Amino acid sequence: MDQPEQQAGDQPRGGDGRWTRTVEVTRRDARAAELRSQSWTYKQIAEELGLADKGEAWRAVDRARKDIVRPAAERLIAAEAAQLDTLYVEALEVLERNHITVNNGRIITMRDPATGEDVPLPDDGPKLAALQVALKLRESYRRLYGLDAASKTEVSGGVRYEIVGVDMDQLR
Repeated sequence: MDQPEQQAGDQPRGGDGRWTRTVEVTRRDARAAELRSQSWTYKQIAEELGLADKGEAWRAVDRARKDIVRPAAERLIAAEAAQLDTLYVEALEVLERNHITVNNGRIITMRDPATGEDVPLPDDGPKLAALQVALKLRESYRRLYGLDAASKTEVSGGVRYEIVGVDMDQLR
């Protein structure tokens, strides 16, 4: 299975200008992983597959490993996202309901100034709780998909060193 290493200029590029892996390279990476699973050294793999060196063989095995892990990880992310979506919909349903204040099993009422009738006192507590849950779910969703930008912390100030017990005049 001797194949010459493909030259950088021969590699196809995707729409974003990055190099894309051909079917042949993907197959070669899978073969490299198969050989590695049979305890071949990276040097032996490189020689067998016509790769430039053992580093290139390691990268081929690493790409094959990622190809195997990626679909499982994508399924896990999709399942987690579906659960978050379900919980988010439930939080929105709580948010859309009208809640009344209940104390000791009795509905608390107030007099409506327009009609003069007693009406149930609205309870905003469940809506506020649903808003907090919805916000936390959206944060979880953003973390799951890596949508939050990395935070940057800037530290400023100075440091003053003082040597205790040393006479500065003696050092001069």
